[in-house]
Amino acid sequence: MLYQTHARIHLDNIRFNIAGIRQVIGPERKLLISVKANAYGHGAVEVSRLAESIGVDWLGVATVPEGLELRQAGIQLPILKFSPAFPEEMESTVKSGITLTVCERANVNMLQQVCRSANLQADVHLKVETGMGRIGVSAAEAPTLAAHIERECPNLQLDGIFTHLPVSDDSDPAYTRAQIEHFKAIVGAIHAAIGRRVSLVHCANSGAVLGHAPGWLDLVRPGVMVYGTYPDPGTPRTIPLKPGLSLITRVSFLKKVAAGTSIGYGRTWFAPQDTWIATIPIGYADGFNRLFSNRGRVLINGRSYPIVGRICMDQSMIDLGDETDVLVGDEVVLIGKSGAEEITCAEWAQVLQTITYEVTCQINARVERVYK
Repeated sequence: MLYQTHARIHLDNIRFNIAGIRQVIGPERKLLISVKANAYGHGAVEVSRLAESIGVDWLGVATVPEGLELRQAGIQLPILKFSPAFPEEMESTVKSGITLTVCERANVNMLQQVCRSANLQADVHLKVETGMGRIGVSAAEAPTLAAHIERECPNLQLDGIFTHLPVSDDSDPAYTRAQIEHFKAIVGAIHAAIGRRVSLVHCANSGAVLGHAPGWLDLVRPGVMVYGTYPDPGTPRTIPLKPGLSLITRVSFLKKVAAGTSIGYGRTWFAPQDTWIATIPIGYADGFNRLFSNRGRVLINGRSYPIVGRICMDQSMIDLGDETDVLVGDEVVLIGKSGAEEITCAEWAQVLQTITYEVTCQINARVERVYK
């Protein structure tokens, strides 16, 4: 089948990236891969099936529906929801065997109440705030909350403690090193307060997996690096990575226009000479950002061509020059390789002044995922 616009998911490359992480962290640590946001646009169910088949230990999600989708697809791996659940979500989540994050007393008590009423037992991980400034119990309150869970919530089992590192991808390691040591001290205080050691202590995201071995602890939770990109240009390249996807479409229309002809909404581009214009069936509704208007590029048959005019919702235009051998139906690469040329997620991020995470997450659901 010939697809129109599609994301070609390179499962072999994702497998390669996971294997590289596993080799570096060693067999003594657990490996959780983040599959939130539809596996950063790569397809959560398919990536989770791959993870399960190659011995990944845990999966991470951001929302209850993300976790339930995996369970409904038959995924049996342990799943951690990275943030607290709302009361109306708790029973279905616990029944599905999804481990919940807790970080404040009212939410803990509500979860205990729901579990008691439904005769359920729930594993929980305690999120501690150490510098991210997003969610988490404070360092001062963490031992008390952990003791409350341990002694007053018989339907809850405190199985993990974790935090998040906001600048682990930075070229200056000082803040993250101090943050990891601070977190370890908090964990020690929690263990003293509850009189035992929890099973899983964790804080290492992609940046820490690549550059902060002291933060690997019991489990690591890489995200973006699983899908083949480094979290920041300054992050150490200690593990080689391969891209997890290519974004492909096809030429849908060709026409030759006279010099001075305007192209697209707003008439923002005029042909400087007689030239061939190709139309491609991809636009900002697919995740081809409108900021690429008059500044992006694509690859066709191993050559680079500029985007001209404004990116439309569903279509975009390319200047092929005064002579061309491009035909309707030819493959157009927006992310990936064509001959010796390549456009990377990092290039997109640079042009859009964003990060590679956003690039792949914004590839819309209507763009079919084709698994290789």
